[in-house]
Amino acid sequence: MQVNTDTQAELGLSVTEAARRAQIIGATIATMAQVGYRKTTFARIKERAGLSSTRIISYHFTSKAGLMQAVLSTVIETKSRFLAERTEGRIDAADRRGNLRAHIETSVAFLRDYPECVRVLTEMTANAEDEDGWGMAGPVLNDLRVGSVYRQLKQGQAEGAFGDFAPDVMAMSIAQAIDGVAAQLKADPSLDIDRYGREVADLFEKATAPAAR
Repeated sequence: MQVNTDTQAELGLSVTEAARRAQIIGATIATMAQVGYRKTTFARIKERAGLSSTRIISYHFTSKAGLMQAVLSTVIETKSRFLAERTEGRIDAADRRGNLRAHIETSVAFLRDYPECVRVLTEMTANAEDEDGWGMAGPVLNDLRVGSVYRQLKQGQAEGAFGDFAPDVMAMSIAQAIDGVAAQLKADPSLDIDRYGREVADLFEKATAPAAR
């Protein structure tokens, strides 16, 4: 996966430092996607990135926690950029229903277009309690999966865009429906992801709609 060096440069780094950080993050994502979280060691990352020493990783990230924070931030940024590119000029920020559909369809399409990132999110979620990992990984991952949708539903209900339902239950149901598509895609790589995304979005559009008057 190609990591955006502009994001690294925003940290006040030189062009060379930003490029090296991006190289290490990209190698970490590729390694974790291939062998899993537990087997993603500095030694494996060094080999993947073609570095001369693991000390180069420690120099840029200090610890595993620092590296995992950078990896998760990169994956989240990638997903956010993917959503922005697919919805630019099409959906108003105040359109709660349109944004919910966009979230669902984009999250489903992301499963197909960024499989490495999806595997990393899965692995980091399963290992969020790792004592050597980033301590905030669990809350951040939960917010990415459920929290942001919950807030969107809650705000939409207050504005009258959505009907009467428990927003926490609905947000979890949406997350689990997307997880179900991920499992189906793993079993059948030829799955028509765009159709699945539309169907899941249609389902929750009806489930969240205000009662007919």
